[in-house]
Amino acid sequence: MKQDQAEEYWVFAYGSLIWNPGFPWQVRLPARVFGYHRAFCIYSWHYRGTPDDPGLILGLDHGGSCQGVAYQVRPGDWADTVAYLDAREMVTSVYRPVDVTIHLTHGKRTARTYRADRQHKQYAGVLPLSEQAQIIRHARGLGGPNEDYLLNTLEHLEEMKIQDRRLAALGRLFR
Repeated sequence: MKQDQAEEYWVFAYGSLIWNPGFPWQVRLPARVFGYHRAFCIYSWHYRGTPDDPGLILGLDHGGSCQGVAYQVRPGDWADTVAYLDAREMVTSVYRPVDVTIHLTHGKRTARTYRADRQHKQYAGVLPLSEQAQIIRHARGLGGPNEDYLLNTLEHLEEMKIQDRRLAALGRLFR
């Protein structure tokens, strides 16, 4: 991974990593990425659904911008963090690990994140909100109900004062 600053390692979180990172970090800051947006664009066959009854999970998809969280990881924890994240995020290879420029209040850094693979069979693309809501309301996987994933993400975005109009509109269908 290329780094803008020597010995700095960052992870950009836009979904469940915001509220459940699962790895040790030393600094957590709000961050924005340009060129991608957060979207329920991936069918989940594992954590929030099954192959027969897929759920929907967030992906970082091309276009726009995304406000999320940047975690700084100690250099000594970096290899284990990448191994953990790859095992967690690459279960079906629907994500591609990428380095992105994150914009922090005190400058720019390079961070590892996971973007949606538009060529993967689990890529759902842009679905109408009503269809997203129907899928999320009924799906369940190893990680529990798909609805919990949506509501946890919304709750933590609100706590951090991160506005996401698309997710807020979807959340209104559940509240």
